[in-house]
Amino acid sequence: MSEAPHAPEGQVIEGRYRVVSRIADGGMATVYQAVDERLERTVAIKIMHTQLAQGPHRDQFVERFHREARSAAAIANPHIVQVYDTGEFDGLDYLVMEYVHGVNLRYEMNQQGTFSVRETLRIIGETLDGLASAHRAGVVHRDIKPENILLNDRGHVQITDFGLAKTVSQATLSSTGILLGTAAYLAPEMIEKNQATPQGDLYSVGIMAWEMLAGNVPFTSDNPVTLVFKHVHEDVPSIATACKGINEGVAAFLAHLTARAVEARPADASVALTELQRLQSTLAVSDWQYRLPPVDVSASDSAAPANNGAPTNVGNPVPPAPPAPPTQQFDDRTRKLDRVKTNATTVMPVQQQNIDPEATTRFSLPADGIVNSLDNAVDSAASQSPIAQSDESGNTPSSKSAKKRRTPLIVAGVVALLLACGAGGWAWWYYQGPGSYWTMPQPDGMTCDASAACPITNVKWSDYESLLKISDIEYEVSEEYSDSVEEGNIISTDPANVGDRGSKRRSQKVKVVVSKGVRQATVPADILDATSASGKDPINALKKAGFDNVEQTAASDDTYSIDVPQGALLSLSVDPGATLPHNTTITVTVSQGPKPVTMPDIVGKTKDEAQQALDDLRLTTNWTESFDDKIPQGQVISASVNNGDTLHWGDSVDVVVSKGPETITLPNYVGQKASDAKAALEKLGFTVKVSSQLTLDSNQDKKVASQDPVGGTEVRLRDENGIPTTITLKMYSSLF
Repeated sequence: MSEAPHAPEGQVIEGRYRVVSRIADGGMATVYQAVDERLERTVAIKIMHTQLAQGPHRDQFVERFHREARSAAAIANPHIVQVYDTGEFDGLDYLVMEYVHGVNLRYEMNQQGTFSVRETLRIIGETLDGLASAHRAGVVHRDIKPENILLNDRGHVQITDFGLAKTVSQATLSSTGILLGTAAYLAPEMIEKNQATPQGDLYSVGIMAWEMLAGNVPFTSDNPVTLVFKHVHEDVPSIATACKGINEGVAAFLAHLTARAVEARPADASVALTELQRLQSTLAVSDWQYRLPPVDVSASDSAAPANNGAPTNVGNPVPPAPPAPPTQQFDDRTRKLDRVKTNATTVMPVQQQNIDPEATTRFSLPADGIVNSLDNAVDSAASQSPIAQSDESGNTPSSKSAKKRRTPLIVAGVVALLLACGAGGWAWWYYQGPGSYWTMPQPDGMTCDASAACPITNVKWSDYESLLKISDIEYEVSEEYSDSVEEGNIISTDPANVGDRGSKRRSQKVKVVVSKGVRQATVPADILDATSASGKDPINALKKAGFDNVEQTAASDDTYSIDVPQGALLSLSVDPGATLPHNTTITVTVSQGPKPVTMPDIVGKTKDEAQQALDDLRLTTNWTESFDDKIPQGQVISASVNNGDTLHWGDSVDVVVSKGPETITLPNYVGQKASDAKAALEKLGFTVKVSSQLTLDSNQDKKVASQDPVGGTEVRLRDENGIPTTITLKMYSSLF
């Protein structure tokens, strides 16, 4: 039936998807055929059931819807049913999926009974190809079975129902404790260790191939407890035991897929597909054509689903076929037993008592076997009693007499049956029932919401330890630091929630993580010493010390320093050597070293002006003086750094200041030999001009009669153009 508030047939969802007709009902949703009017293509729309959307576990069902969309969308492969869109319709979440024309593999199994090696390996190969893409995307399917393998109208495989799929890093069989999947196809580690792996998908593929070739699964039982026990404790028999004469390589390949140990199987579907391709290249024509004669497919198959594998257009259960008419039994006892049959199915828990809202396929403990056995015991006892015979007239003895005679036999049959059931029930109780597990107790004073998981955290460990001891539950303790849970309280447990279960059979212990409080760290004592290892790289030093909330002030003029090297601390918001919580906010100001500055133009400025300009830039000045024929005394002649060059605080600049033109107090050379005077003046840097007033003979010696400028005068050595000053000497002669 449709679970939408109003039958959606004929309606247009989100102005795009026009619903045509209902295809199928499943445990979680109803699937409709629809037309995407925007793209003009046929699609399938899966709409969540109303009771799930309005129930207490709505969020988990919606998450499964979204997980199915995410998982399928992450895989690009023609052998995966594609999910196109997701949304909400009348308060119900929905998925828009690829519309697949065809049937599921279960339907083909029921029609054909057995498959040839060629057809089996083709279907298995396409299934592995689809799973290889899923495994490469980090997704495990977790529910591979014939019902989820669609065969389209071209006969090709398309894998559906990724609602149970999860990423490999998150994959466990069930997050809330109800064992998911179909018992006949579950890998041992799924059952025993609650762990889903890529190799688990391969195990399911191998069982499916086994069933295609042999006509039945390798392990069968009316009791799923027994069935899963076989998967865990028995090796899957070789397909050659059921299919005499089948190729040894085919048998070895199936044995590799269905190995009981995870590590004994291929690592993932890609590896398995490569192995299959190598096998196919070695098969002869007769190997390909091998097929076991089909068995009677009308017989009951313990692995077959309720819908018997009926055709489907999408990867979801379809309406079950009408059941065969029951045998008409009208007495009160039979009607009572029929009611028992109807109501006696129970869910087999693995870890928790909470029902998993994700579960679409669960193990059940059928009461049919008990009821039928009781019927058979009663009928057998009655039919074998020699007293229950017709008399000579063809009539049976009186009912009272018959009842008396039948009572001992009935009692005996019932007692025997009860003993058998009791033994089976004890085995279930001990291995899978309450005797096989313990339950996480609820801490005193802790309140739990029945509709949500109740994690055990932030409660006093000493109190809960006493509770575990009273409950006779073994545990192991580890300690961790915690920013939110105070010292001595529980951070987490595994199992995590109140009511979660642990296996007694595997001697499972509770793993308890107890808080050591907030982790402490110590500030390095030498962090302000710029010459120390900590002082040279203070931020990393704080992080290595254990602080993880170190904040650095933004760079500004205040973060430059002429004294503190670049990278060392200018300031620290806590005291060196202090022990503080690791998450304490520590603010540091790190030196950027001396600030870069630009050399100003100081040539021609007075010494005082140049000094002020260089001091403003925090530059060190080295002063020297020099004569200059052009630059007046006290003005800058030159600097060692060119105007506009980049310097840093503290850099040195050599500056030359003018002493003005160089002057000399002119000596008095009057009366001295002209030649001596000229030589002395030229040595001082003057140009000498000599003139004579008399004409003397060669024997006469010339002496200076006068000089210009006169002796004692302060005279510039050079003019503004650097030309030496001229001294004029006039001479007279004297006789010896």
